[in-house]
Amino acid sequence: MGHLFYIFIPSDPHIRGSLTQHTTEKMSSKGVDEQCLGWAARDASGVLSPYKFSRRNLGNEDVHIKITHCGVCYADVIWTRNKHGDSKYPVVPGHEIAGIVTKVGPNVHRFNVGDHVGVGTYVNSCRDCEYCNEKQEVLCTKGSVFTFNGVDFDGTITKGGYSSYIVVHERYCFTIPKGYPLASAAPLLCAGVTVYSPMVRHKMNQPGKSLGVIGLGGLGHMAVKFGKAFGLSVTVFSTSLSKKEEALTLLGADKFVVSSNQEEMKALAKSLDFIIDTASGDHPFDPYMSLLKPYGVFVLVGFPSEIKFSPASLNIGSKTFAGSVTGGTKDTQEMIDFCAANDIHPRIEVIPIEYVNEALERLVNRDIKYRFVIDIENSLKEN
Repeated sequence: MGHLFYIFIPSDPHIRGSLTQHTTEKMSSKGVDEQCLGWAARDASGVLSPYKFSRRNLGNEDVHIKITHCGVCYADVIWTRNKHGDSKYPVVPGHEIAGIVTKVGPNVHRFNVGDHVGVGTYVNSCRDCEYCNEKQEVLCTKGSVFTFNGVDFDGTITKGGYSSYIVVHERYCFTIPKGYPLASAAPLLCAGVTVYSPMVRHKMNQPGKSLGVIGLGGLGHMAVKFGKAFGLSVTVFSTSLSKKEEALTLLGADKFVVSSNQEEMKALAKSLDFIIDTASGDHPFDPYMSLLKPYGVFVLVGFPSEIKFSPASLNIGSKTFAGSVTGGTKDTQEMIDFCAANDIHPRIEVIPIEYVNEALERLVNRDIKYRFVIDIENSLKEN
């Protein structure tokens, strides 16, 4: 998701069949709905171009959503360019989806036509396991179904939010308060919840604590915003001095440290309760572990190629090193509501769909502050 998560989606039809038992019996008649307009990559070049396809008919518990905006995440680069070797072309990316409900199935109780809604990184799960029962569907033991490039309950390949509409079971849709801009809501569905979820899980929503944020991209800048809203003292770590003014002035961080400056790093020894690491490039961990207080927690949400640190960095001080992905439906809705109530908005650059190939290249080159959002409603038109 910026940074992404990986969940094994089983190909065994018996396992995948368990994903269907709660849904297939509630589907409407077989067939396809109206054609969906989208942009897709056809091969590992990752180049996107207009594409028409069909989505399933509206099921009894489904929500039909006109997509107005879709955030651009590094996951879109991963799967359009087949970085993991499992891309199922044509790939329609996008898992930071915001839009408006246009139809609901007869058994839908949470949404009405006209509601503003969001869809995040997954659109299905088994709904039976202990994690689904706890509304942590992202951790589903049978594998949650990715919003794009995943295998859905009916065996079809999911297609994401670079498209005109989507049909999703109501469980995996989120209410966006009417006063909150849909363009701002889109990045919350991945970047926002990816940092919000571990902060809340580790009780870093309590005023007076100290937070370190490694990396100031799509995820990192949201971690700073949440930290300040929670009443924390926030220190940003970056390899680039050029981000100092952004961190301190625009985002309101309390301190900024260039991670290669050993004196600045040593001055913060044993001073932080919590560090959230959003960097996916390879970097050392021991220098950051030394900044944690006893019982401090380090959470990794980025995906560097390896994790390596001295056992002493962990054991001395009884510290915790943890990983995290996005969040379950409970966390996600709570996070959206928190943003709306506290006037928290990601910093975005809104673009037309025609600019998406350039945007993905800029994302690879880290030339964005801090999240691209595609204006689907006003730019995705039939040729």
